[in-house]
Order: sequence, then structure tokens, then C-alpha cells
Amino acid sequence: MSEQAPTAIEIRLTPEDLRAQLRHDVRAGLTTEPKSIPSTWFYDERGSLLFDEITRLEEYYQTRTERALLSAHAKDIVARSAATSLVELGSGTCEKTRVLLDQMRDEEQLGAIAAIDISAEMLERSAFELAKEYPTASVHGLVTDFDGALAALPALPNRLVAFLGGTIGNLRPDERASFFSRLASGLGGGDWFLLGCDLVKDTDRLIAAYDDASGVTAAFNRNVLSVLNRELDATFDLDAFEHVALWDADERWIEMRLRSLRDQDVSVGDLGLSLSFAEGEELRTEISAKFTVPSMEAELLASGLATRAVFTDDHDDFALFLAEPVAS
Repeated sequence: MSEQAPTAIEIRLTPEDLRAQLRHDVRAGLTTEPKSIPSTWFYDERGSLLFDEITRLEEYYQTRTERALLSAHAKDIVARSAATSLVELGSGTCEKTRVLLDQMRDEEQLGAIAAIDISAEMLERSAFELAKEYPTASVHGLVTDFDGALAALPALPNRLVAFLGGTIGNLRPDERASFFSRLASGLGGGDWFLLGCDLVKDTDRLIAAYDDASGVTAAFNRNVLSVLNRELDATFDLDAFEHVALWDADERWIEMRLRSLRDQDVSVGDLGLSLSFAEGEELRTEISAKFTVPSMEAELLASGLATRAVFTDDHDDFALFLAEPVAS
């Protein structure tokens, strides 16, 4: 029987840190015009369950398309990268990367796994499951946000750093440039980057993916107000806001918003804030940028990452980019 490889969980982001960040983000977002709340705070327990439901909706093509691409091209990705370590940013349950881990194990080149997420509870569960499924690989769990992860990527040999799910689209262009540049500076020879991102397509299909007929996305969007009510003693009436999804053709991104259905006042007791919303006023909760293959290749290259392979589906709905740092 193979000896069990070591498992370690490192906490760089405590619950107190997260609460301080929530307070900062909400104060900043609700005291500027137009008002906004970062999409980071969607994912409490109910938000995570709702998003899981979203990924199974007919309208929401992203998750199943990315999963199919990973399954179809795992062998090529593992062969091209020759990776012996897999590092996943925003790992969650690590479900998306299982197909890559299976391929690395089957090729007898899986030595280490690093899962990075802000949820300590989820990360502990994931690390335990990974250790059971891949007993010969060391498993590292890192509780931190993207800034913390990019500041000090786990020092493992021949890393394949995966950032999947189209999450890159939640960042603005300047934030993406910073993200890619910091990532590139932390990678060395033998390291690779695997990025999943959503592509520009028919506007009606895009909007439907963020405004499904059954109303799950609307519930997911309004749930962020529940987070503020619970965590910051706010008084948002969820029924007084409607879900809105809009396509901004100039920015090439979907915006999710919450539109006030009436004139209303809201307090955020923990922050000492008193807010007024006019009827029709909108609170932005998320952007989700969409890309073309050339535009993403250009963004990566400008930050020091050269694309070596692109994998897309038959309908050009989604793409996986496999890149490596450019030698300086």
C-alpha cells in the first residue's frame, strides 16, 4: 500500500480579516455613485447553493462547456505542460480540476496539489477529499484571497496554475492586467497557466445566462442583500428590489444590478450608514466580461504570458488558454 502523502492547511485570511474586508467594501460601494456591492460577497452558504443550481440551468452554458473542454483536452494540457503540481485559484470543491488531476495521476506525474480559496471550511473538506483520492500526492490548502495567493504562490515544482470558471471576467481591465502581471512575475521556468474564460456571443444568449426563466439568478442576486442584513445589521427589503441583467456592448460585459422598486430608506447599522434609494435607482452587484480569443491572447501577452494553446467548443462559447511566462 502506498504511503499517505502529507496534507497541510495554511490560513492567511482569518474570519476577522474577511469581516474587515466586507465592511470596507460595503462602505466604499454604498457611499459612491452609482452604488455597488462587489460580487465577492454573493457566496455565503445560501449563495453558494444558489450558484450551484445556476450552473445546472439550461441557460447557463459556461460550467458544462468548460467541463467538457477539460475532459476533451486534459491529456493534451497535461502533456504540453509536463506539470507535476497543480495549483487552483478559487478552488471551491476542486470539482473542475478533478479531470486534470486524474490525468496527471494516470501519467504518474502528480506530485502535489495546492487548493486556494477564501473559505476555510470548504478548503478543509476539499483537502481531506483530495488526500483520499490522490494518496501519493501532497495536498496543500491555502486560505487567502487572490491578492494573498499572487503574493506568494505555493513553492512547488513544475506548477500548472489553474484559474477556471470564467471568474477572470469579474475583474475590470486594469484589475485583470494587474492580476496577470503579478501571476507572471511569480511563475518560473517549467510553470504554466490555465485560464478559463467566456467568449462574446449572441446578446440574447448572454442575457439569458444571467436572467434565467426560473428566477434562480434573480434570487442569487438579491441574496447579497441578505448577507448585508445578517452580517452588517442592514435593513434591505429584498422584495423591494428587482433583478436586472444588461449587456454593455462598449465594455463587452454583462452587468447584474438590483433596481429599487420604490423610493426607500435603508440603514446599515454596523457601519452607521443611512441610505436613500429612489424608485428605479440601481445597485450594481457584478460585472462579467466576455472576450474574443485574440483579445485574451493580447491581454496575457501584455502581462508576460504567452499563449501556447487555445481550446474552444464547437460553438465558440467558451475557451481554455494554456500559457507560459515569457522568458525575460
